[in-house]
Amino acid sequence: MEKVFIYWDNSNIFISARGVAVEREGANARHRVRVDFRNLLVLARAGRDIERAIAVGSVPPELRHVWNRMENEGVTVELLERGAIEGREQGVDQTLQTAMLRDALDYNGDPGIAVLLTGDGSGFIDGVGFHADLERMHKRGWRIEVLSWRHSCNRRMREWAERNGTFVALDDFYENITFLGPAMPGDPIAEPRHVLPIDLSRRP
Repeated sequence: MEKVFIYWDNSNIFISARGVAVEREGANARHRVRVDFRNLLVLARAGRDIERAIAVGSVPPELRHVWNRMENEGVTVELLERGAIEGREQGVDQTLQTAMLRDALDYNGDPGIAVLLTGDGSGFIDGVGFHADLERMHKRGWRIEVLSWRHSCNRRMREWAERNGTFVALDDFYENITFLGPAMPGDPIAEPRHVLPIDLSRRP
């Protein structure tokens, strides 16, 4: 059985989930939506053996329990500082891309399945970025799967994945991989929404 390698850009997946939440559940869902990491990992794994899983995110202490849960599921977590000026994480793409390229070399004679969770396909024209590295892995015999929200996935990368591998639209599993927390102080009263069980038979 082919080994599965999961590369998870947490910020891209979470921030993009906010836009989907607003479309489906209204404006106040933007700050209440949360990603159910266990079910998303189930969706990425799809019942297969995981050789390696790495997720990259940021270091705010309030997220420590989230990272702990991911680590308990066997995911290696890399936490990066946010920039002092822009408040953005520094080096997320490079950290994941380095892991991808190292795996491509280390498993050169035994390629597996690269499962990428992000919609960021920038840099392809210059030969850099996730899309360019996916093509490098594909040329070495790796199978490719991209899991992303439709509206935020780079169109070129999505179309390439559909032709050469598998594209899984997270939108189709929205209620299985997200939940809504209670209303924020000052917002209209709203009940939480719990995550639904995931049905892998619907996964491409």
